[in-house]
Amino acid sequence: MPSTDTTTATATDPAEEKVAITSSRERILQAAKHLFARNGYENTSTVAIAREAGTSESQLMKHFGSKQGLLAAILDRGWAAIVLRVQALPGDSRPARRLFGMLEAVAVEMERDQELKELMTLEARRVRKDSRDVLVSRGYRQFVELFDTVLRDMRSRDQIRPELNLQAVRAAFIGMMESLLRDQIVAQRSELQAGYSFEHVQQLFSVLVPALGGEVAPPLKFANG
Repeated sequence: MPSTDTTTATATDPAEEKVAITSSRERILQAAKHLFARNGYENTSTVAIAREAGTSESQLMKHFGSKQGLLAAILDRGWAAIVLRVQALPGDSRPARRLFGMLEAVAVEMERDQELKELMTLEARRVRKDSRDVLVSRGYRQFVELFDTVLRDMRSRDQIRPELNLQAVRAAFIGMMESLLRDQIVAQRSELQAGYSFEHVQQLFSVLVPALGGEVAPPLKFANG
């Protein structure tokens, strides 16, 4: 017996439905991240971003003020995601394990989002204030504060040698992680060799983190001039 239901089902593309329910601000963020990663920050105009997002350039300016403000928002969201991953680490884990977990959180989030990885490693230093000062995002500041807290905890438990400057330790580990990720991106576009995987990065830090509290060689003496 034929159905008496006269309702006509209309097929809806999931991607179109997602765009329809996403705010213009969110669409702008997604479009800019994609275009910045694909074409580079300098080669991407605000007009192109607005077109990709299906909105107007005036909406972009309303939400972010400028192309630089848009890049800053993308980077801040990336660091916020890393901080959330760090905050999900077991609270009762050893400080050295938490430090390893923080470094791992950066690597995991970057591997999960390749476009964000490109922007954080290649474009982040374009974000400046009106002067020559670099604009440090709220998300990154929060990550640094968490990192410093873990280092102080390790120092209190004699897991970091007393002569090591904690800010230097922080800069060394974060900088090392950034360099490891950046070389992978650069190697895709050049003859640079960077044939290491996420597992290799994990192995490296699993050796370096415990070494903070172990025996080390005498400090190098650098020649003046």
